[in-house]
Amino acid sequence: MSKSGAPRGGVPREAPARAPLVLASLIIVAAVANLNLSVANVALPAIGKAFDSSQTALNMIAVGYSVGLATSVLYLGAIGDRHGRKLLLLLGVALSIPACLLAACAPNDTVLVAARILGGLSAGMAYPTTLALITALWAGPGRTKSIALWSALGGGISMLGPVVAGALLEQFYWGSVFLITLPLAVVALIMALLFVPAHANESTEPVDNLGGILSVLLIAGLVLAINFAAVPNQGALVVGLVVIALAAGAAFFWRQRRAPNPLYDLHIAGRRTFWVAACAGIVVFGSLMGSAFVSQQYLQNVLEYDSVAAGAAILPVVVTMVIVAPQSAKLVETRGARTTLLIGYVFLFLAFGWMLLFWGEDSSYWQIGLAYVLTGIGVGFAGTPASHSLTGSVPVRRAGMASGTADLQRDLGGAIMQSVMGALLTAGYASAFSSAIATSSESKDVSDQVQSELTKSFASAEQVAQQHPQYADQIVAAARQSFLDGDDWAYTAALTAISLGALLVFFKFPRRDAEQGLLRRYYAEDSASATEGSTGSGG
Repeated sequence: MSKSGAPRGGVPREAPARAPLVLASLIIVAAVANLNLSVANVALPAIGKAFDSSQTALNMIAVGYSVGLATSVLYLGAIGDRHGRKLLLLLGVALSIPACLLAACAPNDTVLVAARILGGLSAGMAYPTTLALITALWAGPGRTKSIALWSALGGGISMLGPVVAGALLEQFYWGSVFLITLPLAVVALIMALLFVPAHANESTEPVDNLGGILSVLLIAGLVLAINFAAVPNQGALVVGLVVIALAAGAAFFWRQRRAPNPLYDLHIAGRRTFWVAACAGIVVFGSLMGSAFVSQQYLQNVLEYDSVAAGAAILPVVVTMVIVAPQSAKLVETRGARTTLLIGYVFLFLAFGWMLLFWGEDSSYWQIGLAYVLTGIGVGFAGTPASHSLTGSVPVRRAGMASGTADLQRDLGGAIMQSVMGALLTAGYASAFSSAIATSSESKDVSDQVQSELTKSFASAEQVAQQHPQYADQIVAAARQSFLDGDDWAYTAALTAISLGALLVFFKFPRRDAEQGLLRRYYAEDSASATEGSTGSGG
């Protein structure tokens, strides 16, 4: 027997000993990763002013944490399955402390991007392990409820980051936002050490290190290529990154088909309840991260909210996610994951449609808050089935694969959606401002250098306005309108992604009875495979 009370190769019992304390420890560990993920968004305008950063640099600061996390979760999830999930969890929380300190003390935006990527790597150790342990320690409805709490509270806590960060920015400099999680990291470290079981249904298979390295190159190349796609004069870099991603992807697929102990079992990944849920979750959580990224800049740049008000404005997302999550868990058990996912998608579509139509230069808070309420309901409903279907589709000994994929839903989804929405925001802003300059009666007085600064980012345009006070009102007005044009591009892309995700779920995800039949069949296949494996190793 393992220390969790579950047989090492078998099925976890309904719940581990001291279940509330274990679950609380795992949620607090996840909170460290989630808070670090979101605190940068509200500080982006202040960071842009401090370093005179381009919109691309701001995009990289926002997405860098997700890049570090997304590139590492598959590899580190497999390492945790083999060498100990609790050990990896503790190492990740510990590493988050120097990463936060480096970000807070960064002398320029390049170092800040590097610190954010390092922080993402530390979260890659800890965050996927939390869901892997829930999968290994709970079973049945107990697992569904635990995943619902993990998903809602994790997402809700990530949305609290802007509120706390905004309050700090009122009194302190921009780097203070990266110190928020330090006390929480200490608490997480102590609780995980005391309450999380040391071993729970871990694998004895060696780790596919080559596959792990290829997965890092694949995801990093993909996310960075998207992020630099809209940057002028970076075509060669984008092509190079795409080539790296394609080559790594082909090599990764080849390796996983032939490796005796694949990092990512393609047979399991081909199960409908797995791959459809994985794709659906990427859109759901990517929409949440992308909306927070763009809207925080919109609130401060266009509506002139201060950092506290901008952070507090997003609270409806937190409240609705936490309220809806228990209902989502019940709905998954009674109506199935497909229905629950589709309900979530409907609310997400309404949320972004509302942003596109009714968020403008004079929007009142009720118009802002309603969009956030719809977003919270959508993610609250869709988040639980997206993660639950993954964990239900894999054997417990491969929990790291399911948890790594669940984290990719959040982090690859967040990185891709933030990158796409950020790239479109950048392109739309630059295009609109260039048109405004071209149609202005003073266009002949605007030098190429000044035009470059005006079209680089909203923060850069504000600095130009300060340097030319006689044109300040015109410049700021044009920058606001250009930002609105750019965020319309971003919200349209999000609506397109949500529509495609909903169609995928509608046509490809099985209905409740078919889903339960498939899960029973998968369990039988995995049990037979585990029995054959243990017999073979014993012989």
